[in-house]
Amino acid sequence: MELLRSNLSRVQIPEPTHRIYKHECCLSFDTPRSEGGLFVDMNSFLAFGKDYVSWNYEKTRNPVYLHIKETPKSVPEDRPLKKPTLLAIGVDGGFDNNEPEYKESYSIVILPDFVSLPFPSVELPEKVRIAVDTVMSAVGAEKREQVAAWTAEEKKVSEHALTLQQIKSGVVIPPSGWKCSKCDKTENLWLNLTDGMILCGRKNWDGTGGNNHAVEHYKETNYPLAVKLGTITADLEAADVYSYPEDDSVLDPHLAQHLAHFGIDFSTMQKTEMTTAERELDQNTNFDWNRIQESGKELVPVFGPGYTGLVNLGNSCYLAATMQILFSTHSFISRYFSHQSLKLAFEMAPADPTLDINMQLTKLGHGLLSGKYSIPVAEKDVATGDVRQEGIPPRMFKSVVAAGHAEFSSMRQQDALDFFLHLLDKVERGNNMRPDLDPSRSFKFGVEEKILCSSGKVSYNKRDDCILSLNIPLQEATNKDELEAFNNQKADKGLEEDNMSTDEIVRPRVPLEACLATFSSPEQIRDYYSTALKGKTTAIKTTSLTSFPDYLVLHMRKFVMEAGWVPKKLDVYIDVPDVIDISHMRSKGLQPGEELLADDVPEEAMESAQPVANEEIVAQLVSMGFSQLHCQKAAINTSNTGVEEAMTWLLSHMDDPDIDAPISHQKSDVDQSSVDTLISFGFAEEVARKALKASGGDIEKATDWIFNNPNASLSDMDVSSSSSALTPAESALPDGGGRYKLFGIVSHMGTSTHCGHYVAHILKEGRWVIFNDSKVGISTNPPKDMGYLYFFQRLDN
Repeated sequence: MELLRSNLSRVQIPEPTHRIYKHECCLSFDTPRSEGGLFVDMNSFLAFGKDYVSWNYEKTRNPVYLHIKETPKSVPEDRPLKKPTLLAIGVDGGFDNNEPEYKESYSIVILPDFVSLPFPSVELPEKVRIAVDTVMSAVGAEKREQVAAWTAEEKKVSEHALTLQQIKSGVVIPPSGWKCSKCDKTENLWLNLTDGMILCGRKNWDGTGGNNHAVEHYKETNYPLAVKLGTITADLEAADVYSYPEDDSVLDPHLAQHLAHFGIDFSTMQKTEMTTAERELDQNTNFDWNRIQESGKELVPVFGPGYTGLVNLGNSCYLAATMQILFSTHSFISRYFSHQSLKLAFEMAPADPTLDINMQLTKLGHGLLSGKYSIPVAEKDVATGDVRQEGIPPRMFKSVVAAGHAEFSSMRQQDALDFFLHLLDKVERGNNMRPDLDPSRSFKFGVEEKILCSSGKVSYNKRDDCILSLNIPLQEATNKDELEAFNNQKADKGLEEDNMSTDEIVRPRVPLEACLATFSSPEQIRDYYSTALKGKTTAIKTTSLTSFPDYLVLHMRKFVMEAGWVPKKLDVYIDVPDVIDISHMRSKGLQPGEELLADDVPEEAMESAQPVANEEIVAQLVSMGFSQLHCQKAAINTSNTGVEEAMTWLLSHMDDPDIDAPISHQKSDVDQSSVDTLISFGFAEEVARKALKASGGDIEKATDWIFNNPNASLSDMDVSSSSSALTPAESALPDGGGRYKLFGIVSHMGTSTHCGHYVAHILKEGRWVIFNDSKVGISTNPPKDMGYLYFFQRLDN
């Protein structure tokens, strides 16, 4: 006890602002349930496993720790699995994984000799007792954000429900057989509680749902409330009532009275439709292991180093699939595992290692690759009865990699491609002091765009990239005869694909070679300003690569616009060979006899490049129910490329804090910090100022302006004044031969990249392995033709 009293100055009582870690080690995935328990530093409130707490003592000299150990309680084997009623994790009514209950025990441990004192004990100093009680009662920092993000907001009583005026129109609503008053829709129908109109719901971005008639009726009449038919039962609180002015699902305390106005006896109604919340919950609970069984065969679980699963934190499968593949590359393995020890990473980390990207990547790398956590657990999978592993929860990694990002820090599903690009940017910044160690470089390559003006002169523009985004030319399908026969059969029999089995449906098969050829094929550029002609003309752009990366990532653009400008996910197979050769895509640089266009662009031409939204694109987006301002921003931010690109941008930026801010056309002097940012990208100051002036000071738009106006570029990225493109050595990019072997696939199930489920398949030790969150098994039939992202490794010459 005297030893503890002599170290009281190193004990701190937590304040409300302190982040208290008590569920997981900051350097590993050890928890209070691990063999050695968990040690909480009573000065910094960081937690460490038994093998790592001495490192913290050596670094900080903090000697006093709260030791937490959890041991399982005995639980009846026939305990029923509770059905979730709330889209939440770790709260009452949320998901129940049927985990055993645990008993906690505590003690005070003093390092370096691990002297242990019992807790609770009246003999302990009051400061220690208060500090420990505060730690024990606090919500751990590891879980606080996760639970808060997952807990669904409770419905609120609508302000319009209390004052709703109903029209005496004599309308009587039958108990069934409903149809939209303006179209033939018989599902997703909403009853307006003011005038009794039955109208279809909003059109989903994938073309499903309704035809927007209910929301259009509100815009015409301002009648605020509607209830979804098919959700009305004796339990009125469960009915789906929507308030258009409040733009949310709400409670109507007078719903019985409002329904009676139209002759509806709610006590006799049967539930035939899911509410909005139930549909979301259903999508999050139904993606189980059985859904991705391959050809009906049982998948054999696999354990050991490199076969560790990642626990789904709630719509985090995009992160899990991406990280499993990245930690199968030599560059990431070397940087964060084989050549980076946990102790060294901790010694180099700041005071709080949970906030350091390199520390958390090293922790994740060791967690995935060491095999320490990839072991069978005693309890079998509740759903399948299979032997399983617990997997590791990437909470701290997700927190640090998503810091400051509105989407990745949420619990919403995200695009795996967006996350991959975001992560590489974070990794590059985290290695800015040692670029030679940067594993993101292994994915980078040079892209060269050659623009041939109608004058016969050329311009070359260069940029770096780390993905090849490929359009899918359906006209190059190799099974056109089968497709035609299938479509004719459907038409003759009046069949819908929704009512057909997967085996019956014939999908287009497009060779990957055709997608790569489309990337390199010539493309027309209209309204291109030619310095040779002193005016706008049509130019031809061809794209090639100036270097080949160590790892080539192909992104399949599976979302297109179908008839009526309805966005749709392509139901298509891509025939991907195990080995590809892209040698033919290498740039040849400036050719003999080619004459370069001059660099100088007149001020009036630069002014004319002021971003203006394409009216046709805006009109198509507005017709889908989006606001005029949002549609204009989407068109401008995608350089008026097309409706599909604008739709993708719009869906991923709906929650931006400035989405409702007016479009800026500022012509005044640009901000110097923005100029400096563009200069850091490699652009010359003169070009940076022109671009920022043309784009209203927006850095992202300015970057697009530079790439879309290559004649204005005077930076090192523009080789119009040089006889050849920069070599890979000059731009510090890896390079080699053009032959690549497929080793990783990220596949996606769902109608949008922002919903559904992601799974990774990885070629390991000569066999394909499926990584489905925490479940890892040998794959007997990897979906090579259904990938969203394909990862290739360059073969040695």
